Amino acid sequence: MGTGNQIEKPLADWAHAHFGAGAQLVSLKRLSGGASQETWAFDVETSGASTPLILRRAPGGAAAARASEAVSLATEAVLLAATGKAAVRVPEVLHVSPPGSELGEAFIMRRVAGETLGRKILRDEEFTLARTRLTRDCGEALARIHAVPLTSSGPLPRSLGADQIAKYETIYQSFNLPRPVLELAFAWLKANAPDPAEPVLVHGDFRLGNLIVNQDGLGAVLDWELAHIGDPREDIAWLCVNSWRFGHTEKRVGGFGDLPELLDAYAAAGGQRFAPSEIDWWEIMGSLKWGVMCMTMYGAYKTGADPSVERAAIGRRVSENEIDLINLFEGLGRHA
Repeated sequence: MGTGNQIEKPLADWAHAHFGAGAQLVSLKRLSGGASQETWAFDVETSGASTPLILRRAPGGAAAARASEAVSLATEAVLLAATGKAAVRVPEVLHVSPPGSELGEAFIMRRVAGETLGRKILRDEEFTLARTRLTRDCGEALARIHAVPLTSSGPLPRSLGADQIAKYETIYQSFNLPRPVLELAFAWLKANAPDPAEPVLVHGDFRLGNLIVNQDGLGAVLDWELAHIGDPREDIAWLCVNSWRFGHTEKRVGGFGDLPELLDAYAAAGGQRFAPSEIDWWEIMGSLKWGVMCMTMYGAYKTGADPSVERAAIGRRVSENEIDLINLFEGLGRHA
């Protein structure tokens, strides 16, 4: 992993080149967020003005082998530029550092003020107004993301519904640990697969935790490393998965909103018109995926590949996803 001493000089050199010889690098600190990449916050001061910035960097500056579905930092930077051009609220990228450079594989973007912690966004009084606007804001953001031309989004993996069933069933079977609810979900998804929608740019992890929210609503969409070409309903449904409602289960959309409002905002911003019932299949897929991911994280803890308490704790949440799946199956047909 990188240290402040490793990156301070190349960051200061960049600041001088970008802001002028008098620019000063201050308040450099490593942030706790970011499971697969380093995230650093820092400010550049020039003539009394301060510019808040974020460095997103490969661990140690050199990218190791990554999961096949995770895009490179360079591709993330391309996606931020392309979606920003499409009026999606994203941080502006100021610099992309290539592999092998003094700073290492990384990019620098403006720091957007706001909160990312789901529980605070759903609970704290300062976000009362934001919660009334967030459903609409998310619908508009998703419509604009899905409208970005694939030719401008960089090299991306392709993953539709059938691809994801095959992938996660293979992972599940590798554990040789039968879980009847998950097996029921795999069977139901195969038997009830909808006709695929026209493939679009999909964010892949659009949910509270990856959204900056300020007092007025959505401030920015973050964490594009799981972006891919896929079905637009995947993004809509992932925001609805109960795990990302942080206890506010009565609100299907992220714990803060209702699905008809989200779909209306999505269509009004140029997205396809979907009925709430068309999201059911993908929400079941999302809960199943997260259940298998939780199994994977516990596997990493058990084998010692990642002995952190966080991995063990997340691994225990498989049972929560099983309950969510049962509730989803019982609710089928209730959504108009």
